[in-house]
Amino acid sequence: MPDTAIPVETAPQTGDRVLTVSESAAKRVAFLIANEGNPALMLRLTVSGGGCSGFQYGFGFDDAVNEDDVVFEKNGTKVVTDDASLDLLAGATLDYVEDLMGAAFQIKNPNATASCGCGNSFAA
Repeated sequence: MPDTAIPVETAPQTGDRVLTVSESAAKRVAFLIANEGNPALMLRLTVSGGGCSGFQYGFGFDDAVNEDDVVFEKNGTKVVTDDASLDLLAGATLDYVEDLMGAAFQIKNPNATASCGCGNSFAA
């Protein structure tokens, strides 16, 4: 499987308007969805105003794809984001990292000019 997720059920893609889902993130999302007991769920990743750096990431589960959504898939696991959030996520990678400090989803975002210490908010 290639490292870059393949967009499915998407709005037209141009340039770097792609969100890469790592193998580790796909496995963790699949595990969490299995625990929810609803295989139709997808991870919804959003960007909204707020947080200590100007924008903040939001994570949640959703079983619907809206008209302005773009869906990325890795190994059968789907991550959905809205078109406006994708403007700020274009070229980013969603990863899941486990280390001695804990485990968490991380966004490696080339559009972020600064981020907070917790990694949940950023400036663009």
